Amino acid sequence: MLKADLSGKKALVTGGASGIGRATARLLAECGAEVAVNHLPDDPRGKETVAAFHQAGNKAHAIPGNVADPKDADRMVADAIETLGGLDILINNAGTPVSLDPIPFEDMDAMTEEFWSTIINTNLIGPFRCARAARSALTDSRGCIVNTASIAAFGGIGSSIAYAASKAGLMNLTKNLAKAMSPEVRVNAVAPGLVRTPWTDGWPEERKNTSVANSLLGRMVEPEDIAETMLFFCANGAVTGQTLLVDCGRFGA
Repeated sequence: MLKADLSGKKALVTGGASGIGRATARLLAECGAEVAVNHLPDDPRGKETVAAFHQAGNKAHAIPGNVADPKDADRMVADAIETLGGLDILINNAGTPVSLDPIPFEDMDAMTEEFWSTIINTNLIGPFRCARAARSALTDSRGCIVNTASIAAFGGIGSSIAYAASKAGLMNLTKNLAKAMSPEVRVNAVAPGLVRTPWTDGWPEERKNTSVANSLLGRMVEPEDIAETMLFFCANGAVTGQTLLVDCGRFGA
């Protein structure tokens, strides 16, 4: 497991109660950071995650809030900064496919206005809201932002056209935020392939096996793989404006 010394650092991880977010929050905490774990207000996994971190001897706080809601996103980031006493790291991980089942790209009628609105508000505008709300604190600390994009942003198979478009937009947003917030704040993104998470656990084995068979490393991506990549972006002070594909060699193989 990749490690770095984050002693004294303060981090906010959105969507931090499960999957990639939880693995990232845990790794940052294990490296010495004090972590604010954001979760939806009605998700009991938020408090359960923080309790587990406390039991392991790490510093963590449950910070409920919905990044898809403009006022709630601003309030949530402000709560995290106040609770932590500042901010060095923002992990924009909260996201949604809306539908647990993939929607074929040709099924355009299935992607309603409401579907698009939920996807874009959560996956694209949500990270912008959090970055904007955290800008002053991150500027003061000369901190960093890491966004969770997707293999779909590169033209890989996504769960829907809307999801793929939102992640492609997030990759572009990453580059432009890096320009807008330089030189004080670094902004990067990680684009996972098929990751073993609660979302993908319910997928048909045939679908997962096909992806694994088409990858160079012959396995799914683990949440810890993404967490380590995010830690690299947090610890390396010379990288900004980049999106790194982490997919076990699936895309373009």
